[in-house]
Amino acid sequence: MNVVVKRIQEEPSHNDGTRVLVDRLWPRGIRKEDAHLDDWNTDVAPSTELRKWYGHDREKFDEFARRYRQELDAKDGRDALDRLRGCVRGKRLTLLTATKDVEHSQAKVLAGILGD
Repeated sequence: MNVVVKRIQEEPSHNDGTRVLVDRLWPRGIRKEDAHLDDWNTDVAPSTELRKWYGHDREKFDEFARRYRQELDAKDGRDALDRLRGCVRGKRLTLLTATKDVEHSQAKVLAGILGD
């Protein structure tokens, strides 16, 4: 499966494939009817505790990614990943996030896991 990461604020593209928002919170300033989503999978997002600890601090990213992978290795995390995989129609999955720093986001970690 081809997995890409985009900000939800970007315009949808005809080649996005299945579009899934992977943030726990709905992004500010985005109307649900304008999001062009196939799914919003809050269960695959980092826990609220982990998200708040990380706070998008780049210096914490490696530790955040390690802890996030641990969350996804637990039963609930595996179930959420299975749900995410199950919603994909076709060969391309676009993971959407509201974060400004996509390279240091949970969506990027997820793309790495799903691309393996």
